[in-house]
Amino acid sequence: MKRILIFFLLLASVLVGAESSQPPAVPLKTDKFRLGDWEDDIGYRQAVRVGNTLYISGTVGSGDMPAAIREAFGVLEKTLRHYGLTFQHVVKENIYTTQLDVLKSNLAVRREFYGKDFPAGTWVQVSRLYDPTHVIEVELIAVFPE
Repeated sequence: MKRILIFFLLLASVLVGAESSQPPAVPLKTDKFRLGDWEDDIGYRQAVRVGNTLYISGTVGSGDMPAAIREAFGVLEKTLRHYGLTFQHVVKENIYTTQLDVLKSNLAVRREFYGKDFPAGTWVQVSRLYDPTHVIEVELIAVFPE
């Protein structure tokens, strides 16, 4: 019985020693960007970097569509600049809007930000966004140059 107890004590010490010799896990989300303290109340971050990829949360615009596009893309531009990026680093764009036909008729405003270098994209019409005054919400994925 004493030998069994000694065996388990030795085994436990080996296992504990193996666990403590492992390096601590590196956080997956290496950098987070906030627009303000109100993000804590909602429970999100404007942007999260994972490796060489930047995920930017849905950014909204209100009012008529041209103004809403400029509002949302202006905040997205500020977020990209925080990381030293531009719209040319954007590889994926998702747009949610309550007025898809109106968005489509105002694509020239979107071109002001991308020029002719467009990312992959998905545009979806929804019945409502987080706040009913919002008419557009845009989320982006950007990649840092190597």
